Amino acid sequence: MTSLLQVEKLTAGYGMTPVLFEVDLELAPGELVALIGANGAGKSTLLGALSGLVRVSSGTVHLSDRPVTRLRPEMIVASGMVHVPQGRRLFSTMTVKRNLLLGAYRRRDQQVNEDLERILGYFPALRDKLDREAGTLSGGEQQMVAIGRGLMARPTLLMIDEPSLGLAPNIVDRVMEIVKAINKDGTAVLLVEQDVVLALDIADRGYVLENGRIVMRGPAADLRRDPAVRKAYLGV
Repeated sequence: MTSLLQVEKLTAGYGMTPVLFEVDLELAPGELVALIGANGAGKSTLLGALSGLVRVSSGTVHLSDRPVTRLRPEMIVASGMVHVPQGRRLFSTMTVKRNLLLGAYRRRDQQVNEDLERILGYFPALRDKLDREAGTLSGGEQQMVAIGRGLMARPTLLMIDEPSLGLAPNIVDRVMEIVKAINKDGTAVLLVEQDVVLALDIADRGYVLENGRIVMRGPAADLRRDPAVRKAYLGV
């Protein structure tokens, strides 16, 4: 498999306390990979380590064969890897348009407005809300703004942390349709998602993280059928 992202023996955590232990993970260009595991397994910590927000004590991260381990977060964004964090983390008193444009703050090209229009194609519900403060939107609309802001950086890899958290089921379905569409259009996605069925339904492959270690990996359909995964995460 040609690698877009290659993570080898990654150990990371907070202060002197490791949370992740020698994690190996790989993702190909244009692939959608699900990262699943129980609460506290280290999924969000892994995304934070990849995006430069969590201290890496050992191991390596390469994006398109370029080392990005321990780069500053803004340099990792510039390299093409963008993190959509859990909880959206929008600037609530700024307008929707301003929040979206903040995703392009490092860009100096002339296609920013063109990309904004393209992203509104994914999220037509935002089109008439561009001048509203982001904090006045529904949870689903805020999640759309967060994903759209990430896309404004033109990533080759978009990492999305728990997009369904706190959303109504019908809104979750819509958000996941958009994630699939973004991936189909060529952006690789690393998805952390509490709804394991949903994640494995849309993913090409998956990794299972337990206590900071990768314990299983494989095609998403195989993981969904695996008895250990079904017992631990699907309740069957």
